[in-house]
Amino acid sequence: MKNNYFLPYQQRWLDDNSQIKIWEKSRRIGATYVQSYEDVRDCINKKVPSVWFSSADESAAKEYIDYCEQWVKLFHASAKQIGEVVIDNEKDIKALVIEFSNGRKIHALSSNPKGFRSKGGKVVLDEFAFHNNAEELWKAARPCITWGYPLRILSTHNGQNCLYYKFLEQTKKGKLNWSHHKTPIQLAVSEGLVDRIYQRKTTLQEQEAWLKNEEENCFDEYTWLQEYCCIAVDESSAFLPYDLISSCELEDILKPLEEIQHEFYVGVDVGRKKDLTVIWVLEKIENIKYTRMVVELAKMPFAQQEEILHNILKHKLFRRDCQDDTGIGMQMAESTQFKFGKYRVEGVTFTNRVKEDLAYNLRTEFENRTVFIPKAHEIREDLHSIRRITTSSGNIRFDAEHSQNGHADRFWALALALHAAGSGSGEINIATRKRRESFALVSKF
Repeated sequence: MKNNYFLPYQQRWLDDNSQIKIWEKSRRIGATYVQSYEDVRDCINKKVPSVWFSSADESAAKEYIDYCEQWVKLFHASAKQIGEVVIDNEKDIKALVIEFSNGRKIHALSSNPKGFRSKGGKVVLDEFAFHNNAEELWKAARPCITWGYPLRILSTHNGQNCLYYKFLEQTKKGKLNWSHHKTPIQLAVSEGLVDRIYQRKTTLQEQEAWLKNEEENCFDEYTWLQEYCCIAVDESSAFLPYDLISSCELEDILKPLEEIQHEFYVGVDVGRKKDLTVIWVLEKIENIKYTRMVVELAKMPFAQQEEILHNILKHKLFRRDCQDDTGIGMQMAESTQFKFGKYRVEGVTFTNRVKEDLAYNLRTEFENRTVFIPKAHEIREDLHSIRRITTSSGNIRFDAEHSQNGHADRFWALALALHAAGSGSGEINIATRKRRESFALVSKF
């Protein structure tokens, strides 16, 4: 079978005869395909009395059985698909079954952990990180291999708070004597995946273009990293989780300045060389704030930035602007205050305490769904990039890594706009202790 049917990473998995193997993998690279071959081969060669396969959903189990049938034909083996068989009437456990003429069987189970009870033979746990009750499944499945039968665990990542991730961590530390395979999408492509998809030899440029297209069409970085790059994302560290952000996204929410009909508020985060200057405009209708403009200025001279900002603030419905006056932002803040007045323009000096208050106020607006933002990839990733970090001295810090899209500049511009829309003039009132305590309690659940 070498080289005719399998790519190098699949062949490495197939050639590994370890009792327990765990595969950290990208989606749709043919892992289940090669695993089904191994299982059919083991049944034909009488290496195992039976195979017990479980995936996170029934459609995956059906796909696995279809693959098995292909290999049965290739081996010219005598076997038949029995179809759906009731394993346990009382517990409503069913399986799709292929029976070989030598008495061996392959069972594709639902994800019900009880399906493995009192069974013996080879065990395959497909997409293990996505099983609803992985702990119970593991307790039921592990004893099946007590007499030395093989165990296979295959999955993409599903965060860092699951049993699959713990297995990988213990395996990498050498605390579990398991064989570990890792195939991110980049490795799969370099070893022929795109050639197989296009059914011809592709160039390096074509492969890179294919990868870029896949990444751009993933909707968010979270999906790309976990589903394709074998990187488990610790979503618990994100101050604004994706689901919270998406709950406040709207299509076609942006408007030109002349179409704004209610009073509006502005937040400005200032950048010059590495970071963006972002001007965020919120139209306030009763107690709801709608994003109408997000102006992003990259590497633009301050004089031009000021001109663009001042043209927005000249509008008759403009009410208040809060803008970063830290470091390089000081000059623009002073100039804008001089032109529009200190009661309409507030300079905000970013300290850890000030950023903490701004960040918690922003999160509260999202939780209450009193702010709505455009449905845009760059904005979503920017808001999600902020991490709540506890320093060694016990202080709270909010920060994000620099990227090609800035340094959470949109997050802070929105936070400043919300502050402008929600409070009177004057310094930010630091009252975050109770918010921190409440957030800590919520985070436990």
